[in-house]
Amino acid sequence: FSKTHGKYTPEQLEIELTHVPPVTTLDKGALFAVKCFRFGFDQATGWNRGSMTPEKILNRAIFLETVAAIPGMVAAIIRHFRSLRNMTRDGGMLNMFLEEANNERMHLLTFIRLKDPGMIFRAAVIGAQGVFATGFGLAYVASPAFCHRFVGYIEEEAVLTYTKIIKAIEEAEEGSELAQWKAHPAPKIAKGYWHLGENGTVLDVMKAVRADEAEHRDVNHAVSGVPDDTVNPLYDPRERLDSMLAKYVRDIMEREQQEKGDKKATSTSTTAL
Repeated sequence: FSKTHGKYTPEQLEIELTHVPPVTTLDKGALFAVKCFRFGFDQATGWNRGSMTPEKILNRAIFLETVAAIPGMVAAIIRHFRSLRNMTRDGGMLNMFLEEANNERMHLLTFIRLKDPGMIFRAAVIGAQGVFATGFGLAYVASPAFCHRFVGYIEEEAVLTYTKIIKAIEEAEEGSELAQWKAHPAPKIAKGYWHLGENGTVLDVMKAVRADEAEHRDVNHAVSGVPDDTVNPLYDPRERLDSMLAKYVRDIMEREQQEKGDKKATSTSTTAL
């Protein structure tokens, strides 16, 4: 369960559209809930009506990112309290979910540099956060497996959405407002977070965000239903210790080789004299 946010190679930005077929009743319930949520939100916002515009994209992205950062934080908090109650390690899972929540927050902080939402929009966000955070928290206590499968399917939809946005930008008619995003400079916060360089554009941001969502998709599908005592390889202290020991031994060997070389050079110089 690795995290590579912020340091994507061009190859990693080429995202494959994948889907995990539902197997259990839990999986089918999670997928059905996501499809209902997607249909309702699309209809309410008119996502599939009319042409794609920067205004429509930003309204959707900003609103959804304010909600998308909730699952990771809820999962981390609940796992944190369980770790305290049981007085046991969490295996590095909560670290991963905290990072996921922060990554989604960075999406939001980037998009609001392109559009500042009004008061009605912000009020809607407060209401949506209250409802979703409460519902997701209760659901996570009852079934973490369902919640992670739900998030996995949500992220599948997110990847589809950003793929559609990227395609619309790339195919936008020259001179149109949307086409300008191909050259419009990315916000400074995005250039720093994703290492886009001085020439990073809004289109580059969209590709990086899509890569993030694909990673959330794969991670949440992977952890759905795993045993509670599963250790995240990324944060496994045993693997870190092994890596540190290997580096320590390698450094000693290199130092010894260098010392031998220095002694040999000194001996050669003395003989020459």
